[in-house]
Amino acid sequence: MHELESRIEAAFASGEIAPAAAAVAETIRLLDGGELRVAELHGDEWVVNEWAKKAILLFFRLQKLEPIEVGPYLYHDKIPLKRDFVERNVRVVPPAVARYGAFLSPGVVLMPSYTNIGAWVGPGTMVDTWATVGSCAQIGANVHLAGGVGIGGVLEPPNARPVIVEDNCFVGSRAIVTEGVRVCAGAVLGANVVLTASIPVIDVTGSEPVEHRGYVPPRAIVVPGVRTKEFPAGSYGLPTPIIIGWRSEATDEKVSLNDALRTHGVSV
Repeated sequence: MHELESRIEAAFASGEIAPAAAAVAETIRLLDGGELRVAELHGDEWVVNEWAKKAILLFFRLQKLEPIEVGPYLYHDKIPLKRDFVERNVRVVPPAVARYGAFLSPGVVLMPSYTNIGAWVGPGTMVDTWATVGSCAQIGANVHLAGGVGIGGVLEPPNARPVIVEDNCFVGSRAIVTEGVRVCAGAVLGANVVLTASIPVIDVTGSEPVEHRGYVPPRAIVVPGVRTKEFPAGSYGLPTPIIIGWRSEATDEKVSLNDALRTHGVSV
């Protein structure tokens, strides 16, 4: 790994890519097989492997546009598609697409959806219909990304944290998570919640509001809200996610989720 990292860093800095082609190809192979991740949890913090993201950027520059035939469909792209679904016990429902360089753990279910290069998806996770998992996104185990969810890609700059959705989270229909936001373990996002690095997530469960930026606390139940802001032209409401409750720590996460949805009326 250290030798690969050195070669990738040197090529990225110098712009001389051709001599590092083999190192780039090996790095993408490691990402595809889950032996390397774009970001890893060290203690309580996620650490970005910048050189892995740089390898992806170099890979795009090295690859040439080529026809890709999938049954009756013809595509024209630089990155091939994944093909190890059977070996990894991944269920893929047509016309789901996962690009080479993304890792899918055993037990993952891809409904018609899209998973981009550099992404890592944990065991038992479902990527539901028309959901997208952007480049380098890190999705934990037993996560449900409901229909139409948009998990943003964060490829540049290389040191930027990707979007992270940790274990046992539920992301409701048409929710959007972008700009390296971290959704901590067990959290529930209701339908149409929008999370970005600059939009505060406001906890309204106590006597005073508490703001969080760039992350959703563990087991938080988040729904779309509105916060009024003054402008020269008057007062207007800005979309602001609010925490309305906390998910139970019950052993059975699925039962806990159902209880949370019934108790707080979260749309999914």
